[in-house]
Amino acid sequence: MSGLIAATFTPMHHDGTLNTGEIPSMVDHLVKDGIAGMYVLGSTGEGVSLTHDERCTIAEAFVNAADGRLPVIIQCGCESLAQARLLATHAQKIGADAISAVSPVYFKPDSVETLVESMSEIAAGAPDLPFYYYHIPSVTGVNLNMVEFLKLGRDRIPNLRGIKFTSLNVFEFQSCLEFAGDRFEILWGLDEMLLSGLAAGARAAVGSTYNFAAPVYHQLIKAFSEGNLKEARDQQSKSQELVRTFIPFGPRAAQKAIMSMVSSECGPTRLPVKMLCESQINDLRNNLTKIGFFDWIASTRSEG
Repeated sequence: MSGLIAATFTPMHHDGTLNTGEIPSMVDHLVKDGIAGMYVLGSTGEGVSLTHDERCTIAEAFVNAADGRLPVIIQCGCESLAQARLLATHAQKIGADAISAVSPVYFKPDSVETLVESMSEIAAGAPDLPFYYYHIPSVTGVNLNMVEFLKLGRDRIPNLRGIKFTSLNVFEFQSCLEFAGDRFEILWGLDEMLLSGLAAGARAAVGSTYNFAAPVYHQLIKAFSEGNLKEARDQQSKSQELVRTFIPFGPRAAQKAIMSMVSSECGPTRLPVKMLCESQINDLRNNLTKIGFFDWIASTRSEG
């Protein structure tokens, strides 16, 4: 994997039911924007808020819409390891390219060994697919050593391919990369710190804002690869200003609203994530206009 991997949204009708009809246009938009892959049903996709059947429906819809144009990683983690394993089996059956899983968060693994054993249960449901552990300690509270996870996991999870690393700990990320060699892939997971990830050695990054602001990040990566650090920092600053603008509205609800402004109608979020009212959406649009967001993505698309 290399480049930008979009953590996709789950589109919904205003009554809260799934709106799979929007998924083909969402995928077309990502292909047009040069996205390198999709991470489906993660935090951005509200995967843990959906039923088992809904998750299967969304996974299949994205795989079908991708139609081989983009690799599709399905996030299968949930509180029940048995259910997560069934979701992994389903992902393999429908032709997904890889699976991933976040740790259970109510009964948390108490050691790296327990975490590896838990992820092994899930990964075994799709033995033919690469498996990526989803490390996001700020959400899960599971902040175990990821280098040790790789060391132990390489022998106990035959299809372990790497880690989706969503943590501020750049030191640990670089340590994982250095240990990984060619066997594992460590996917960077913080959009507003992509430049830090690149400096540490990242080749691929998974993020939510790549859905609607990919041109900014393409410019950032290009500038970094050419050694133009000032331009790379300028593009990262745009990303950070974008994040600062939508965070007060609630990160997930706000980003679904932005995606609806830029590309496909994503609809509301599902409780307990509170949806935005019409006045909030208008305020968000006005604030994005003030910082120049819509001009950024228009100008960088035209340059590309």
